[in-house]
Amino acid sequence: MLYFEAATVIDEVKKKNGSVKSLVFGGKYKNKKQLFALVCETLKYSSLIDKIIAETRLLQQEKFLRKNRTLAQIVVYELLFGKGIQCGGQLKAGVKGHKTALQAALSRMKIKAKVTENEDLLPKEITQQVQLPRYVRVNLLKTTMKDVIEHFIKEGYTLTSRKDQMGAESMDAELISEISCKRITSLKRKHFMVDLHLPDVLVFAAKSDLHEHVLYHQGDIILQDKASCMPAQVLSPTHGSHVIDACAAPGNKTTHLASIMKNTGKIFAFDLDAKRLGTMGGLTMKAGVMNTQLHNQDFLKTDPNDPKYKKVEYILVDPSCSGSGIVNRKDYLTENSGDETSKSKERIEALARFQLTILKHALKFPSVKRLVYSTCSVHVEENEEVVEKVLEQNTDFVLGKPLPSWAHRGVEGSKVGEYCLRASPEQDKTNGFFVALFERKVAEVKGQNTDNKATDSSELDIEKGSPETVKSQSTDSKATIEKGSPETVKSQSTDSKATEPGIEKGIPETVQTSCDSELRSSQGQTGGRKKKKKRKLAESQGQNENSKHTKLTEPTKTSTGNKKNKKLRKKMD
Repeated sequence: MLYFEAATVIDEVKKKNGSVKSLVFGGKYKNKKQLFALVCETLKYSSLIDKIIAETRLLQQEKFLRKNRTLAQIVVYELLFGKGIQCGGQLKAGVKGHKTALQAALSRMKIKAKVTENEDLLPKEITQQVQLPRYVRVNLLKTTMKDVIEHFIKEGYTLTSRKDQMGAESMDAELISEISCKRITSLKRKHFMVDLHLPDVLVFAAKSDLHEHVLYHQGDIILQDKASCMPAQVLSPTHGSHVIDACAAPGNKTTHLASIMKNTGKIFAFDLDAKRLGTMGGLTMKAGVMNTQLHNQDFLKTDPNDPKYKKVEYILVDPSCSGSGIVNRKDYLTENSGDETSKSKERIEALARFQLTILKHALKFPSVKRLVYSTCSVHVEENEEVVEKVLEQNTDFVLGKPLPSWAHRGVEGSKVGEYCLRASPEQDKTNGFFVALFERKVAEVKGQNTDNKATDSSELDIEKGSPETVKSQSTDSKATIEKGSPETVKSQSTDSKATEPGIEKGIPETVQTSCDSELRSSQGQTGGRKKKKKRKLAESQGQNENSKHTKLTEPTKTSTGNKKNKKLRKKMD
């Protein structure tokens, strides 16, 4: 039964109906772990197995195997590279009868290649693949980071020191990347850490298998590569917002969006593949997602001006791509290596055209203000070049510069490189990935501020490319916020009651204190014992406010970035 299930999965992979992992763990199979291992190992040795089958003329001699060549591959793998044939009947007898010839063919291959081990016959793209750690996203819809960490500790896992996480905010991107890679590489079996870039991601040692873990089955944790978690984190839709996931299946990014939104608002999830969307329905239910509508339709056929999408401000576009960034990917082994289909220029160009089309369509939604574009490709044609073309044809949008703590950016020489995120196995210990953030331009405001009903006595100057400088003037008080200050001062007219303390949220304490002083001064002139008492009380309060403000704005001593980084490196080492 296991062999037939494995043959079914491999055939589905060949038809591009899903990845090995999604087909196995998304299907209704009893022993998923054993099935996944058998499929992966058969695919790994498939090129050798095909040569051996052809040399021994196995299919010509056993006609019943012609109808299912994939089944023949699996049984030959078990005989030569696995634990031996674990079935009976005609299948076992048919292949085992050629055992001597099959083993002799394998021996000749090793002699010719001058190697002694079977694994030494495998191509370099398989033997030299990087081992990535196991990334786990904590599903905040159903649990908390604290509870999940405590659960693993009770099971005997060890959480590595959290000093890195606590000090990450004061580090530069290069240092964070250096420390992150060092800590990940040093993770031992049953050790884990909190990721330094993504707040809801845990990192376990490579080859940690959590597919049968109770937290995974409950939907409390989601096994998702770190790079795949970045698009939703970069988009960061606000609570209650409306979002579109244009190419949603199998659904990990959609559930991440729902987690960030805390199940509020609405997510419109599109996918053309009904089977993949069905699998996604089970995944979203398991994750406790309640704010998502699944649409089995082509996103390109949606009408951006449809009233139901008028509130959509956030869009995630993660379209079909070459998948060239995926590490330990077995799907490509089902393709014709002679044609090099996955790397062919024609295929990449066709994918890039599709990616450009779907991005342009997504930017047509009238209310969209943030859009994230992502791929698991390493090819510049699918990444930076697509982004450049989109910007040339959509002048209402610019690129944001997300995740300042992430050091790895786009390719050098590209016009958009510094604004894009890239990830790679060697540099970042993740699958190869690409992310770009499009943001709608905000019109520059000059002159009168109609929202605040400013008069001619107020000005609002926003210099392009520099921090805002806002000058607010009234007949009774004047305030200037210097360049680089985070405060925003609302303009006041002569009619406004700016002299009332604290009437405008966001007015700095110095402004309020100045206004209070003038108010108290005018009140003091009226005379009377009660008024004098009130004045004294108000003056004492004003002094307190001034002292507070002085304390808040007192400059602090800071060391240079280089000295801080050196100290941090020594501390972490």
